[in-house]
Amino acid sequence: MSRLTSPGRAVRVLPALVGLSLFAGLFGLTTGPAFAQGRLEAQYQATLAGLPVGKGAWTIDISDDQFSASAVGGTAGLLKAFTSGSGAASSQGRVVNGALLSTNYSATTTTPKYTQAIHMILANGTIKELTFDPEWPVDPNRIPVTEAHRRGVFDPMTGAMLRVPGNGDPLGPDACRASAAVFDGRMRYDLRLDYKRMETVKAEKGYQGPAVVCAIYFVPVAGYIPDRPVIKYLAAARNMEIAFAPVLGTRILAPFRLVIPTPLGLAMLEATQFITTATPPRVAKTN
Repeated sequence: MSRLTSPGRAVRVLPALVGLSLFAGLFGLTTGPAFAQGRLEAQYQATLAGLPVGKGAWTIDISDDQFSASAVGGTAGLLKAFTSGSGAASSQGRVVNGALLSTNYSATTTTPKYTQAIHMILANGTIKELTFDPEWPVDPNRIPVTEAHRRGVFDPMTGAMLRVPGNGDPLGPDACRASAAVFDGRMRYDLRLDYKRMETVKAEKGYQGPAVVCAIYFVPVAGYIPDRPVIKYLAAARNMEIAFAPVLGTRILAPFRLVIPTPLGLAMLEATQFITTATPPRVAKTN
């Protein structure tokens, strides 16, 4: 077997794919009228070749002037028989002219061998502070990240929320006309979308209705090791896709399902619960 298709390699590759899919930046920053408020409570299941390998949950709260998002996940089923791992991420920020501007991002990954924590402070898309615990090991083969790479970027959590400008139905081909520069604390990469189709989705609990399906393309820029098989595979892939469903009361779309074909079978992250509600705007207090 090749390094990419061996069972041991698959155990390490799949969490990377799932993490990339759920927290990767797909949010095109645009300005426009302020929008109402909404909330999403979602749960996801990750499968490989139809077998369960992980579970996760994601909560998003959007108000008229601020937002927060948090996600947790871990291995399950077949993958847990080989190794265990868990992760959590959160982002908070401001809502400005309908755009989500992150100010804080944190992520923690835990396995039996290590725990890694990342914290970023951002201002208008620029990384102002970045801390690791512990520090990343130095690797001379890694493409260095420069200060320029840390400007005009989205953190992965905020990036997973796709903003659709305009006043019409946000579910349509225009939603997929987006790309984003993402910095996850270690790697700087671009994610590009292209429209594929419309379809109807149905969660076991919550949302059932239309979703827009976009092709997704991964372009590494800096902070990665070029010879890593997973990087080569993702950069060359032309058959990955992601389905977006709406967060009611807003013009934000959130991932409902992500599909990544791999040499070991189809890797898929899909919502089993997608409960979304619109909340009325806050009324200013009067004396």
